[in-house]
Amino acid sequence: MSTDKNIETARIQSEIGEYIGLGENSLIFDYEEREGDHILRLITVNPRHNQSFLFHSTEGETKLEALREMLNYVQSYKDREQSYTIQWSVKGDPNLHTSYFRAKHILMALDKFYFGRDPNSITVFSVMLNPVS
Repeated sequence: MSTDKNIETARIQSEIGEYIGLGENSLIFDYEEREGDHILRLITVNPRHNQSFLFHSTEGETKLEALREMLNYVQSYKDREQSYTIQWSVKGDPNLHTSYFRAKHILMALDKFYFGRDPNSITVFSVMLNPVS
């Protein structure tokens, strides 16, 4: 019996949301096909400050394979990457926001933070490596 790819995709996307603790309205699964490979960018949307950030990117020969790679990542990313806190504000808005990222190093955390936006539209006040608990 063959498995319906759409059912499998929905199941994996739901499982990813459960692992990272976000509902389906806070996740965007952005696919791009490049040179025969499928790139999946998982983007999170924070309803509190209405901003989106890159969570992680994966690749696969198919969309489903890239999605399975994302599931593998979210199942173990907390053990493999460090936690960073970034304090920032949108230019012209006096409110200070705090966002959290997992990355291998500080530049990767900033890449996730700035993904898809004009770097001149946001002021970063601090980037801090969080202590390991």
